[in-house]
Amino acid sequence: MFQPDLLANRRVLITGGGTGLGEAMARRFAELGASLVLTGRRIEVLDAAAQRIRDESGASVQTIACDVRSAEAVEAMVEEAWRHGPLDALINNAAATFIAQTEHLSARAADAILAPTLHGAMYCTLSVGKRWIESGHPGVILGILSTSTITGRAFTVPSAMAKSGHLAMIKSLAVEWGPKGVRLVAIAPGPFPTTGAVGQLRPGGRDDDLSRRNPLGRAGEHIELTNLASYLISPQAGYINGEMVTIDGGMHLRTSGAEDLLGWSDSQWAELRQRRSKS
Repeated sequence: MFQPDLLANRRVLITGGGTGLGEAMARRFAELGASLVLTGRRIEVLDAAAQRIRDESGASVQTIACDVRSAEAVEAMVEEAWRHGPLDALINNAAATFIAQTEHLSARAADAILAPTLHGAMYCTLSVGKRWIESGHPGVILGILSTSTITGRAFTVPSAMAKSGHLAMIKSLAVEWGPKGVRLVAIAPGPFPTTGAVGQLRPGGRDDDLSRRNPLGRAGEHIELTNLASYLISPQAGYINGEMVTIDGGMHLRTSGAEDLLGWSDSQWAELRQRRSKS
């Protein structure tokens, strides 16, 4: 399946493409022949990732700074990307989250999660989708979600809400845009450790014993997720539309991933809030 030309002549836009799973997907897509557009808030991070990818695969990589929380910024970013040629795929990967007792969340804190995770995904989808539909150019949109769309997830309620809303958009537009040549799919990853995710979701004191909690006894490897993403945006997955593929070792069948937090003391929560206020 994963021939070197699987994604040849395909131009892929990845939000949050400079770090973590975004960069991992970008590197794999490049190995399979794609050219890339990486976007995120920090241009220096994007440029460093782009250079690593060019050095490894020789792929064409464009970088555009963009805060996906702004519809105007997204429209300008997509317009800039299109000047170099039409896109063939969009990866809605940018997201934010942190753990918190929901009753202590301010509106501002909730919006900090909802804005990039839900609104940003919709802004990017609409901006890219309308161009495909107006031009008759086929395309595919991949959303990077989470198993909270299946189980819910305590202590990350805005993220669970945002990801579930994102999935609703994917399922709805799969029907509305499928006849227009636009296919939408999603991945719900389980634990695939990245620096950002570990810092936000597994602060000191949290149980991280995957050998006990995960049926397969381990975290996922990035190549497992990036191969799945590569397949889903490739022509080989051309009959998959409106579906979310879970890749978590079966972990969501046992736990939502938040149960260990139910035993936290008030002092542990207070310490976490204090650390976050200083960051």
